[in-house]
Amino acid sequence: MKKIMLLSVFSLLVLSSCVSKKEYTALEAKQKETQDLLNTATVKLNSCISERAAALARVEGLQEQLADMRRTNLDLIDTKGNLTTLTQKGAENLERSLESLKEKDLKITRLQDALTRKDSVTLAIVTSLKKDVGLNDPDIQINVEKGVVYISIADKLLFQSGSYNVTSRAKTILSKVATVVNGKPDFECMVEGHTDSVPYNRGGVLVDNWDLSVKRATSIVRVLEELGVNPKQLIASGRSEYVPLVPNDTAENRSTNRRTRILVLPKIDQFYEMVEKEMKSMIAEDKKN
Repeated sequence: MKKIMLLSVFSLLVLSSCVSKKEYTALEAKQKETQDLLNTATVKLNSCISERAAALARVEGLQEQLADMRRTNLDLIDTKGNLTTLTQKGAENLERSLESLKEKDLKITRLQDALTRKDSVTLAIVTSLKKDVGLNDPDIQINVEKGVVYISIADKLLFQSGSYNVTSRAKTILSKVATVVNGKPDFECMVEGHTDSVPYNRGGVLVDNWDLSVKRATSIVRVLEELGVNPKQLIASGRSEYVPLVPNDTAENRSTNRRTRILVLPKIDQFYEMVEKEMKSMIAEDKKN
């Protein structure tokens, strides 16, 4: 048995030596990409499960309402001898109740369809950024936050310390972002500048970290415009030091907090308007009943 174990270990060592460092790195990157996609799919699955549970609870409530309506209508039935007659008023009430249930079911279906379409678009953007465009770098994070796709880029990839002038390396990265945004003309692209808590005191036109964060955002916006992005899609904003990812208590943490976030925002105004309208309608119907 010991000989067999030694032979197995030797075989593994031989096989591992056959894989080049480049191939190993590529496999690691592929594994990270797959894990990110799995995480995104898991988030979507959990969201679907929650929505399904809420819908089931809603259906259960509607079923209870229907049972109450049926009991109410039974009270309207006049029994005379062996003949049972349903009064005209009871028939009309039952008809209205059934129509109301159908309308509510249709509204729930429309809301679920809209949510599904929105989730599908978000997942497609993340996949495009990570796979087709090839933004794979430890200093570049791509994720979904509250239904919005965002790209977080460490400032060391974009600017020199304390500067708002975009580096040549940054333009290579931003060209990949521009490719995605240009492919989504109905989307908006908001650039957020973030700093650490160290006060800005280099003088010049900038007064403080607010100025620095906004100026960096506008610098990125100008580069994206140069790369062909429609300026009507672009939004520049600065958050200064007030939305840190980690406490600003070490040099490493301050480096983490110095970042630029690029948010890819589907224009979902119509979707939210529809949701708001349908929810108000359902609440009004519930109050009537």
